[in-house]
Amino acid sequence: MIEYNSQDIFNIKGPILITGASGFIGANLFINLLNYRTDVFAIVRTKDNWRLKNVKSDNIITSDLNNYKQTELIIKTIKPKTIYNCAAFGAYSFENDINKIYQINFIASINLLELAVKEGLEAFINAGSSSEYGINCSEPEVDTIRIPNSHYAVSKSALSDYIKYCGKFRSIPCLNLRLYSVYGKYEDTSRLIPTVLKCANLLEYPDFVAPNITRDFIHINDVCNAFIKASININPAIYGNSINIGTGKSTSIFELAYLVKEKFNIKDDPQFGSYRSRDWDLINWYANISDSKSLINWNPLISFQDGLSITNEWIKGLDPKEFNIFTKNIKTNQQNFSISAIVACYKDEEAINEMYLRLSNIFHKLKIDYEIIFVNDCSPDKTEGIIKELSSTDSNVKGISHSRNFGSQMAFRSGMEISTMDAVVLLDGDLQDPPEIIENFYLKFKEGFDVVYGCRIKREMNFFNELFYKIFYRIFSFFSYLNIPLDAGDFSLMSKRVVKSILESPERDLFLRGLRAYVGYKQVGVNYFRPKRPYGISTNNIFKNIEWAKKGIFSFSDTPLTILTFAGLILMIITFIIIFIIASMRLFYPDIAPRGSTTILISILFFGSINLFAIGIVGEYISKIIIEVKGRPRYIKRAIIQNGTVTEINS
Repeated sequence: MIEYNSQDIFNIKGPILITGASGFIGANLFINLLNYRTDVFAIVRTKDNWRLKNVKSDNIITSDLNNYKQTELIIKTIKPKTIYNCAAFGAYSFENDINKIYQINFIASINLLELAVKEGLEAFINAGSSSEYGINCSEPEVDTIRIPNSHYAVSKSALSDYIKYCGKFRSIPCLNLRLYSVYGKYEDTSRLIPTVLKCANLLEYPDFVAPNITRDFIHINDVCNAFIKASININPAIYGNSINIGTGKSTSIFELAYLVKEKFNIKDDPQFGSYRSRDWDLINWYANISDSKSLINWNPLISFQDGLSITNEWIKGLDPKEFNIFTKNIKTNQQNFSISAIVACYKDEEAINEMYLRLSNIFHKLKIDYEIIFVNDCSPDKTEGIIKELSSTDSNVKGISHSRNFGSQMAFRSGMEISTMDAVVLLDGDLQDPPEIIENFYLKFKEGFDVVYGCRIKREMNFFNELFYKIFYRIFSFFSYLNIPLDAGDFSLMSKRVVKSILESPERDLFLRGLRAYVGYKQVGVNYFRPKRPYGISTNNIFKNIEWAKKGIFSFSDTPLTILTFAGLILMIITFIIIFIIASMRLFYPDIAPRGSTTILISILFFGSINLFAIGIVGEYISKIIIEVKGRPRYIKRAIIQNGTVTEINS
C-alpha cells in the first residue's frame, strides 16, 4: 500500500479546501490529508453521507456550490490557498439532469475559482475526467482533439478549456487532472470493482459486459498522491495544463475476470455479455501518462493486483446489509428530507438555548437532517457568545453576526443565503412561534405544498393590540394586488425553489410575507395559537407596527395612489358643483349666499390637508424608489460562527 510522503503533505499551502468531499475521490483526499493536518476543510452537500460518518465534523462545511452567496461566504471565511475541486455530477447513468450537469461541473466551478483568486489562491487542482476525450479515448495525448460524447464529457471538457484560459492567459495557478477508472476504498459499491470483489468473496461472478472492453484502472491512493504532487509542484510554466492520471496500461474485462478467478480460486469460468451497459461506453479506454512525471513528479505506484487486494480488505469489512444502501438511495432519490431553521435574534439571549433544544427535539423526532442558523442582528446582549457555545457542541448549529441591526427581514434573507437543506423554516428568536408547529408544516410539505405558513388564529395579548393586528392584516389584504393570507406572519416552511425565487427578487426594502405570496407555488396555512413572549420585553411598539403597515401596503399595493386619483376627480367635480351653486345663489338669492372668511378658511384647510396627505403618500412611494435606486447592501455580515469559532469576515 502506498505511503504518503508527510513532507509533501505539509508542503501544501494551507488552508486547504476540498469540494465534493462526500464523493469517492473527495472523501479519500479529505480523510487522508486530515490525518496529517488540521487546516483541511471539506464541502459537502448534506451531512447525511456514509463515507464521512466517522470523521470529526469540525472541518466539514455543509453547503451548496450552486449557491453563489454560500460559496462566497465560505471563501471569504476560510481564505483557502489550495483548492481540490472534486465536485461533479453526471458520471452515473441515472444522473441525467442536463441543467444540473452543467451547473455543477462548469458554472459552480468557475464561480469557485474566481472567488478564490480574490483571496490569494495559490493552487486550484480540478478533478477532470478521461471522458473529456470522448471517442478519442485510446491512449490519447493531452493535446489530442477531444470529441466528447455525453453531456458529462462536454461539461468537463469545457471546464478544462476554462482552466487552460485562466492558467495561460491570466496566470492563475490551476491544473486539470484527467482521471481514468479510479477504484478503491469508499467507491460506490455498485461500481464494477466493488461488485466483482463482493461476488468473488462468495465464489461467484457478476454479470460481465463484453470481454474485449478495456479500462485503465488506477487506485484511489495513487490518485490522491497525484493531487498532492500537483499542488506542491505547480508553477507558472504549467499553469492551465491538463494531465492524464492513470496507469497507462489497459486491462480488459476478460483479464479482470480471470485475475479474480485465480485470486479467489473460483472453479467456474466467467460468462460475458453484451458490448456495453451505458450509451457513452467505448471499447478501449486507457491513458497516456508521459507528462505526469515531468510536470508534477508523479507516477502510479500500486499495481492492479495489489490494488484489488487493498480494496478487497475494505469490501470484507463492510456490513452486507449496507453494501448497496448508498447507491440505492441515490437512484431512488430516497435521501432524507432536510430543513434549515433560520432564527432571527435580537435581544433574545434568554430564549436561544430553549429554542435550540426545542428545534433539535422536533427534528430528531421527525428523523430528518437539519441545520439551525442563528442570525445575530447586532444584538447588544450575549447572543453571539451563546451561539458560539452551542456551535462548539453541535455541528448542526451555525451563526451569522451582522455589522449593525438591519431588521428581522434582512436577518431571514441573510440566513436563507447560506442555507443548504431542502427547505427553510423562518422563526423569530423570542419563541412566540412554537417550534413544535414545524411538525405540522412538515406533514403538509410532504403532501406537496411548497409553502406552509402559520396562521395566528389567537394571540396571547391584550384586546386592543390583537384588534390592531387583525385590522392591519385585513386592510393589507384589501389594499394588496396579491392574495395575502390573513393573520400569517413570517413563521413558515418554504421549499428550496421558493427560497431561490425570493433570493432572486432584487428589492432591498423587504416584506417577506408579501414576497412569499408573490412568488406563488402551492401554499397552505396551518392554524396555531401564538403565546406571549416567554422571555424579556417585546421590541415592537406602536411606531414599529405603523412602519410594518406602511412597509406591507406600499410594497404590494398601488391602491393608495388610485384612491388619490379618484378622490381628486370626485373633489374636482364637487368643487365645480359648489361653484355653480354659490354663483347661482349669488345671482338669484344674494341675501342667503355664504359670506366671510369662515367658508374660505374651511375650504383652504380641507383641500390643504388633502394635498398634504396626497404628497405624503406619493412621498412614501418615492422614498421606496430612492432606497432601491441607491443599491446599498441589504445587510453586512460581520462574522460567521461555526464549530465554536467566530470568524470575522473582511469584505
